[in-house]
Amino acid sequence: MNTNSPIEESGPGALGTLFEAQRRAFGRDSMPSAEKRRERLTRLESLLEGHIDAIADAIARDFGHRSRHETRLLEIFPALEAIRHARRHLSRWMRPEHRATGLWFLPGRSRILKQPLGVAGIVVPWNYPLLLAVGPLVAALAAGNRAMVKMSETTPAFGELFARLVSGAFAPDEVAVVNGGPEVARAFCALPFDHLLFTGSTAVGRHVMHAAADNLTPVTLELGGKSPAIVAADFDLATAAKRILFGKCLNAGQTCIAPDYVLVPSGREEAFIQSAREAVTAFFPALAANPDYTGIVDERHRARLASLRDEAVAAGARAHVLAPEGERPEAAGKIAPTLLTGTTPAMAVMREEIFGPLLPVIGVASIDEAIAFVNARPRPLALYVFSHDGASVDRVLERTVCGGVTVNDTLLHIAQDDLPFGGVGESGMGAYHGREGFDTFSRRKPVFRQSRLNGLALFHPPYGARFESLIRLLLRR
Repeated sequence: MNTNSPIEESGPGALGTLFEAQRRAFGRDSMPSAEKRRERLTRLESLLEGHIDAIADAIARDFGHRSRHETRLLEIFPALEAIRHARRHLSRWMRPEHRATGLWFLPGRSRILKQPLGVAGIVVPWNYPLLLAVGPLVAALAAGNRAMVKMSETTPAFGELFARLVSGAFAPDEVAVVNGGPEVARAFCALPFDHLLFTGSTAVGRHVMHAAADNLTPVTLELGGKSPAIVAADFDLATAAKRILFGKCLNAGQTCIAPDYVLVPSGREEAFIQSAREAVTAFFPALAANPDYTGIVDERHRARLASLRDEAVAAGARAHVLAPEGERPEAAGKIAPTLLTGTTPAMAVMREEIFGPLLPVIGVASIDEAIAFVNARPRPLALYVFSHDGASVDRVLERTVCGGVTVNDTLLHIAQDDLPFGGVGESGMGAYHGREGFDTFSRRKPVFRQSRLNGLALFHPPYGARFESLIRLLLRR
């Protein structure tokens, strides 16, 4: 067990010193064995398993109120599953890949060697501060790297706890957790990492990419966007509403892949709203004092969500508040699930990622119209399609481009450790989770091994008649 002090607040100079210490340590052990990597993953697993209640308490303090059930279900469980999946498959991922060798170069051999990159940087958002720190960290450690993790200043209680826990389990030249505000974040992203993974908003992602470009640091950007849910006419509306509202209400909608708007068959909007109301009432008979309904993380985000809602209503939209009569969840730092009808593309709620429990409901005449609606907007991080008709589902899958898809439910594709997770266009670039995470933090080095007996000397100069005959044969002329 390591007894180093946690890195709680680091200026640019201290970050540089820490980075160089990790780079030197990597130089001393640049190809750690599978056993060493598994041992690091096991330390991370023990860190989580031994502090589940403390983690849930710290995150709840940061949110004002965060459901401890949701923290265990949405953060601790998938983080532990990611560790176990990586540990189970690590030897296979590390194994060199044999590749075909061109006929004219036989009996030489070709292969891909999986090599750690060095020092990885991970920038963590506030909405799932444990999972979105541990998920990338698992990939970096499985690939054999050292890692520096920058926590969000919006979740200081958990950031301090995680720094302390990590410093007790890892030497600072193995894994280091950094806390601090925007200045520290800027300095962190400007370090010459061998790979930088950022999770956050599209706007901040652009700044991160600019900072990384000065060092030609490769980046993985896990951003957001407006993830649509499409409900086909053949799918039971009440079932769709229940599954969509479940995905929307988890963490009070503060989820990068939460449904951001719903496209339902024209004329079925009111029926969807009624089904949604019934689903929310079943999930949360009360909101304000309900320990299972999470609060909005801070006043700034509450004000932003209220502004999105109020601006839409002022411009002609209708707000359908799905709260028990007489409840005022705002007094408890919460916002009730609210559906919006009559929205227009010009409204901010239809242009910006919502990141809260507001959900526009829009009628469309057909699946093709739904596809056109989605394709008229930036490519989303997630897409949800509800239909039992295979042809309709295939049409949506083939004619839309997005980060990932769950069919007939929401969110669940992110929980599959053997599926890559990542965005496209404004919703991000690159991917991680499972094998793809290992590959993201690895250099897939191509290696050709020349045979002791080979015919390359036939092509050495001076060139003459023999060369001309051979080159005609190669060119098939």
